[in-house]
Amino acid sequence: MTAHLFVLGPGYTALPIIEKARKSGWNVTVTVRSEKTDEKIARPYSHISFEAGRLSEDADVTHILCTIAPSASGDPSLEHWSKWIRDQKNLQSCHYLSSTNVYGDHGGAWVDENTKPAPSLDRGHYRLKAEQAWQATADAAGCPLFIYRLAGIYGPGRNALKTILSGKARRIIKKGQQFGRIHVDDIKTVIWAAMCSAHNGGFFSVTDDLPTPPQTVIEAAARLLGVSPPRKEAFETAKMSPMARSFYAENKRVRNQKIKAELGAVLQYPTYEEGLAALLKDIES
Repeated sequence: MTAHLFVLGPGYTALPIIEKARKSGWNVTVTVRSEKTDEKIARPYSHISFEAGRLSEDADVTHILCTIAPSASGDPSLEHWSKWIRDQKNLQSCHYLSSTNVYGDHGGAWVDENTKPAPSLDRGHYRLKAEQAWQATADAAGCPLFIYRLAGIYGPGRNALKTILSGKARRIIKKGQQFGRIHVDDIKTVIWAAMCSAHNGGFFSVTDDLPTPPQTVIEAAARLLGVSPPRKEAFETAKMSPMARSFYAENKRVRNQKIKAELGAVLQYPTYEEGLAALLKDIES
């Protein structure tokens, strides 16, 4: 039986996984919001309306990946697809992309998958409820569920180098603040390892090896580009949107040992330094 990956939300994070599956001989079906979808999604892969709520009876989906964020009203994917997922008989695993914001604020202390979630932001509460809803759905379908708590995502087109070149970079200083981050290709590495394993699922913190103050990454990107970094701004007095300011509301360092020990994942970009260096080559080419 050929593996068949069904993707709810074929966006920036999902596309490398979709490409990996396709090149590995898997069938791939993705949801789209409109028939006017981007050609790079519509042509290589089978696609269906996100609101359809079901695939054909002979689809034989073996793996499901959901990358769509929840809202105050719940998880839109499950609103449309929960009943169909629960009825599937050939599912080998489900994979849900969550966020490290479910852990909440820990004042810069280390956390891992054994840390009890305590989100302080609304979007963290939405994520936690979505995790629980996906667990109930996977249990009903009788298949393992992998929940990936992702750190800040960066990669081609979305990184500190691009931010500096666009003139939008800021060097906000908040004492003790540290963020985890993860290259989009390393997300692919982790999820693909899980999809190809016999692991029984669970929670996985997906982040690099080196939580770092955000201004340090901006400074490193400026050095690589050979330009001066933007001026320093104190967090307390910096003019920021409520959304931008909220990213500084929680401070923690997230361990990533579980993805290595249980999934055998080897990060291509274990710190921002390797990630930015590789992205610089793409910009210069």
